[in-house]
Amino acid sequence: MSVFSRLSWEARVSVAAAAALCSMMVCRWLADSLDPTTRLRLLRVQFLVFVTALMSIGSRYIWRRSVANLHGSCGASSAASAPASSPASSSRCFAAWKSAVAAFLLLAHGSFLTLLFLVSEEPHVFSLLSYTCLGMYVFLVFGLLVLGLAEQVQALSPWAAHPPHPQPRARHLVKLSLALVFTVGCTAVGLLNATQPPLVKRVEIPVHRLPRSFDNLKVVLLSDIHLGPTVGRTRLEMVVRMVNGLSPDLTVIVGDLTDSQVVNLQTATEPLRELKPRVGKYFVTGNHDYYSGDVNNWFKHLRSLGIQPLHNEHVSISSAGDPKDQFCLAGVDDIEAEMLRYPGHGMDLEKALDGCSPTDAIVLLAHQPLAAKRALQTRPDISLILSGHTHAGQIFPLSIGAYLLNPFFVGLYKAGENSFIYVTPGTVFYGIPMRLGSRAEITEIIFKAK
Repeated sequence: MSVFSRLSWEARVSVAAAAALCSMMVCRWLADSLDPTTRLRLLRVQFLVFVTALMSIGSRYIWRRSVANLHGSCGASSAASAPASSPASSSRCFAAWKSAVAAFLLLAHGSFLTLLFLVSEEPHVFSLLSYTCLGMYVFLVFGLLVLGLAEQVQALSPWAAHPPHPQPRARHLVKLSLALVFTVGCTAVGLLNATQPPLVKRVEIPVHRLPRSFDNLKVVLLSDIHLGPTVGRTRLEMVVRMVNGLSPDLTVIVGDLTDSQVVNLQTATEPLRELKPRVGKYFVTGNHDYYSGDVNNWFKHLRSLGIQPLHNEHVSISSAGDPKDQFCLAGVDDIEAEMLRYPGHGMDLEKALDGCSPTDAIVLLAHQPLAAKRALQTRPDISLILSGHTHAGQIFPLSIGAYLLNPFFVGLYKAGENSFIYVTPGTVFYGIPMRLGSRAEITEIIFKAK
């Protein structure tokens, strides 16, 4: 018998996930020898294997708690309320529940496949359903884990009273019922919150070395729109109408505009043509823009929409009141471009700021807060950095991980004497059409001359 066959199921899944992760690393080093199309296909397959392997652990946990541990619960419950209940009806009841749980898990697992097959101008109903199941999956796993942990703590507590435990089957049924109530409640609130228009948040930020002629300059910040399986043209049209209603001087999009290729989303992005800032509209890449494998085509398409990508470069924004007054607006590629070995891309702060006068204010667009931290470590003279990426966690409990993994989570931060960082929670959402403990935002930033 092979060593692999003697491993537990969980160990086998962990090995599969580790193998997928290692293959990603190998392909990273072989990237230069692979054409972009082949590299993109390999990355997608590896990602799907990795995510499926990890989700399989959670799915097995859900199955055990909701099906295996409740075998016969449906019948027992029927017997308690109706002693005349037949074994056949109990069996049918349990079979229906088992099928419902299996369908739910299959839909949750199928959510990531919609990135490959169901991206178009508007979200497909299957995409919305499967990603909703994915959100419910997150809530259910979390609820079951917390209840299981609470039970263990109670059992080990020396000062707690220990009344006679109910039958194990009944105990499992109570825990599952509580977890389902939690899941349904969070899902309802999350879906309702995500359907609301983004909150327009006005923030005044003092910008070091900003000329007086730019005082009260209005910049509208967008990020993490994630056009793809669950976000389409209709949602983007609403965002554009709201932005234009603010009459901005500048509009900037700091990454994760899309989750697919131009060919799939060309018509969905048309509303961006209608953005009408007084001075200009600019874009920098996020990690998901690189996952699409189509960044160069996106740059070309965005330029056709009147949006200028800042690909490790900058522009000088001159004042209408005094053309001699200016500040440097710079943008860097997302830090994951280098990890993915995306040809011709990668965060290059020195290149982006080359030519920016040391006496001018510097405003940097960088998708990830980690990139903002690195930029300030290299150039502490940067006046303001605008970032996104975190979604403010988007849904609890994922917000816990987002908070721990990012040096700046959401909102306005001050670094040193004269530098500020603003992290937007994002303009829409990614994949799961929910927000719980966070709110989508269009940020109206007012520059104040110090």
